Amino acid sequence: MKFTFSLIAIVFSLNIITSQTPEEKLVELGIELREVQAPVANYVKWRQVGNLLFLAGDGSDIKGKLGKDISIEKGYEAARETGIDIISTLKAATGDLSRIKQFVKVRGMVNSAPDFYDQPKVINGFSDLMVEVFGEKGKHARAAVGHCALPSNIAVEIEVVVELED
Repeated sequence: MKFTFSLIAIVFSLNIITSQTPEEKLVELGIELREVQAPVANYVKWRQVGNLLFLAGDGSDIKGKLGKDISIEKGYEAARETGIDIISTLKAATGDLSRIKQFVKVRGMVNSAPDFYDQPKVINGFSDLMVEVFGEKGKHARAAVGHCALPSNIAVEIEVVVELED
């Protein structure tokens, strides 16, 4: 009994030591959050309803149509870059990324040529980053869909819904 209690205490202590806040994980990954830009039209960057935080769509500076102008790898990079912008918005909205209980839903829109069918591979750039930074809390339900055009010819646009801690 004494051995079991000691083993549980050690495992619990190791878990506390190795767990990182999202902000600490960003530092470890060498990711710097960006200044959140004002909306470009008549909308808000986020809206909180109860414990749910809805973010407006965000996109990267990478332009072009997947399957025509840019590769899957470049699209993945665009989705990851968009993820950094979304984390920046989440930080501005919450003040502390540890307030995020879980990612609920992600809608990834990919600027696609008519015969491009690898939208999920592109949006993985976003999903992979969320799991790197938030761990299990970063896993989410997701849609990755093709669009014939996106604003300003951006490669991807991503919308997010997260649940906040009480």
